[in-house]
Amino acid sequence: MSHELMFFGGFIIFIILMLAIDLGLFSKGDKPVSFRAAAIMSAVWVLFALAFGLVLYFWGNELHNIHDIARLKEIITKNLHNIQIIESDLAASIQIYNKNLTIEYLTGYVVEYALSVDNIFVMVLLFSSFGIPEKYYHKVLVWGIIGAVLLRCIFIFVGAALIAKFGWILYVFGAFLVFTGINMFINRNTEEEVDPQNHRVVKFASKYFKVTPKLDGGHFFHVENGVKYMTPLFLVLLVIEFTDLVFAVDSIPAIFSITKDPYIVFFSNIFAVLGLRSMFFLLVNVIHKFHYLKVGLAFLLVFIGAKMLLHGWLEQLGFKTIHSLIIIVGILAISIIASLVYPKKENLTN
Repeated sequence: MSHELMFFGGFIIFIILMLAIDLGLFSKGDKPVSFRAAAIMSAVWVLFALAFGLVLYFWGNELHNIHDIARLKEIITKNLHNIQIIESDLAASIQIYNKNLTIEYLTGYVVEYALSVDNIFVMVLLFSSFGIPEKYYHKVLVWGIIGAVLLRCIFIFVGAALIAKFGWILYVFGAFLVFTGINMFINRNTEEEVDPQNHRVVKFASKYFKVTPKLDGGHFFHVENGVKYMTPLFLVLLVIEFTDLVFAVDSIPAIFSITKDPYIVFFSNIFAVLGLRSMFFLLVNVIHKFHYLKVGLAFLLVFIGAKMLLHGWLEQLGFKTIHSLIIIVGILAISIIASLVYPKKENLTN
């Protein structure tokens, strides 16, 4: 068995165990998630993500079974790592490689975690539009995040294969991210609305399946006179999966601007997605206070897209992944601080 498969298999086993605990597959009953529980699990997921970064820092070379200079040079060339090694010193070269791999992972994690916040804005809107009681949020997000993990796994490795075969596709990704960022900035103050009856996913489901407008407790399906109907709970799950698919079109290319190693893309992306459920319950009641976050995410996407378009020129200037991490964290910090220092003015009506 290859080292990649061993790393990947171990990671998947760990994720399954954590999903069982964090997402409550073993719990019974439907009840709202408290702020305290959400804060604890958010902290736990962040600590696990950071701990995995330490694993990469000390043993990152084991991912691709790197134990000689020839193998190290092969992986650096294959994944386009922007580093200089010391060919006469294997130990020092591996240390340089592991440090860079860790920075790429952490930068990708921060990018995905930040973009996931935009997902929360949409989730809040979807639950409200579909009239889903708060006590059922947890169950929908359980299956929503499991679906997101599976879909992103496919997206990431397909994307890596495309990049390996068609290098020019990076420029397509870059242009798309710049366009998305500019569009997000232009529409930053636009109030988003969801019409459950006319949403394309609901229309598709209603056309091919039996649908009932009534909730049946926490059940995704309702059986009446021997006929199985989809409930609004299942419909909102389908819409959330579709929405995450749309978000993945932005977020996955964004991480490929940081690293071309598909395994690092996968690890950073999945850790961020798995923390989304607890982050949702942590921020659901205060997310509106960070009104400049959309602006920050817009600048973030433009920066990442521009970096993809100009990567050759930037490498010649000595631009490293650590510089990207500093800029990304700076953009997010400024948008959050600005939101708190300059709170959004409430419209006063008589």
